[in-house]
Amino acid sequence: MSGDLQLAEDLVARVPEFEELYEAHVENEGGMVLSHVFFWDVTQATVDSFLDAQPGAPDWRSTLQFLEEQGRREVPEINEVIVTSFLNNLPFPGQPGHGIVEQLGPALAEKFAKIRPSG
Repeated sequence: MSGDLQLAEDLVARVPEFEELYEAHVENEGGMVLSHVFFWDVTQATVDSFLDAQPGAPDWRSTLQFLEEQGRREVPEINEVIVTSFLNNLPFPGQPGHGIVEQLGPALAEKFAKIRPSG
């Protein structure tokens, strides 16, 4: 199993509230997991949770902790998904939810600063 696919499955195992989103994604993609597409949805759900905008949304703190741990591993295909499809899709300054950027752990914050130095 590729690292990016394992990342998606490990996230669902760690934060079970993503299971429904994961299953819908697999169904919509004809039984496949497109990690970058799935993690775009993960980003939206995480920001919604941070904003307390959606009851029952996956806990943003658990999601950030999981991604922080994975980001420290420095596995190229995992980091590509985290950086490209999660961090890069976080809200920009002035947008609702941008404050989540201040909650990133050290590994994620470093990666974020490289791709979006102005926030």
